[in-house]
Amino acid sequence: MGRQYRVAVLPGEGIGPEVVDAALKILYLLADLEGFEIQGDYGLIGLPAQEKLGSFFPETTAQLCQGSDGIVFGAVSRGGLLELRQHFDFFMNLRPVRSHPHLFHKSPLKPELLQDVDILFVRELASGLYFGPAGRATDGSYGYHTMRYNDSEIRRIAKVALQKAQERRGHLTVAHKENALPQIPWCRLVQEMAQDFPDITVEPVLVDNLAMQLVMHPQDFDVILAGNLFGDILSDLGGAIAGSIGLLGSASFNERGLGLYEPVHGTAPDIAGKGIGNPLGMISSLTMMLQHWGEHAAASRLAQVQNQILEQGYRTADLYTKNPQEKKVSTQDLTSLFCKRL
Repeated sequence: MGRQYRVAVLPGEGIGPEVVDAALKILYLLADLEGFEIQGDYGLIGLPAQEKLGSFFPETTAQLCQGSDGIVFGAVSRGGLLELRQHFDFFMNLRPVRSHPHLFHKSPLKPELLQDVDILFVRELASGLYFGPAGRATDGSYGYHTMRYNDSEIRRIAKVALQKAQERRGHLTVAHKENALPQIPWCRLVQEMAQDFPDITVEPVLVDNLAMQLVMHPQDFDVILAGNLFGDILSDLGGAIAGSIGLLGSASFNERGLGLYEPVHGTAPDIAGKGIGNPLGMISSLTMMLQHWGEHAAASRLAQVQNQILEQGYRTADLYTKNPQEKKVSTQDLTSLFCKRL
């Protein structure tokens, strides 16, 4: 019997089901060609789960995900995602951003700034402002959210970022705001962890300055470590660098190695149901899943086909510029192109 994997499939809402279905069609074909099997078990999350089961993240969905080899996630608009991340302690979020020569014109940055850009955002995903105490005053006069980090939470994500820098080009940028938030000492804790990685250059940068530097000198960055809020904001700048947020995928892991794979874009309600969504972010996420499984040949094959399709000028609506060399395609068209070339 060949290699077998079971994935929990949570399409969500909005554009989520469209990009998930497209990417899985490609994945199932790729698995057949590469000699392994994938079983996809579907579950509800977000608004569809709330409407049918009375919870944005129902227990049946948690049970479906438990023991799977990965979770394929589309998008939600309101609830479910934070609960999913917290339930499985997906503390480690990886968001790669790479420039593509055939899409330089889609970025607002000058082409000379985009050559060979290759950035990995490492975002702490299970703590910070999104998970701290929050509420409204009883008289409704104010609200509050609390940014809280245990030192141990910073140390464990710092170790991940240092390891990734060691696997790459040896440079780690630490996003922080300690001039205003001195009680959460990201810089000191990362530097302490870095003593076990003497070959890594660690550079702390204030997050507001880092946002500016990312668009002025994106080629200067290798691995960027950030807390939950800052990582959420900074990594979306990668959409401008790459040419569209629809290109960006991500993978989140817990300490046991279970992965959550989701595109960076949201539900995109303005285009949902029109068949024009870009599934490349979801496909990039599945490429990361294959790499995590050790299916490197399949991951490489998928990435090569994606590069070929972009080089040949095929573009979904978010990438199309009416250039005579470009060919506008629907979600279904792009899926068919992938399958034919595989």
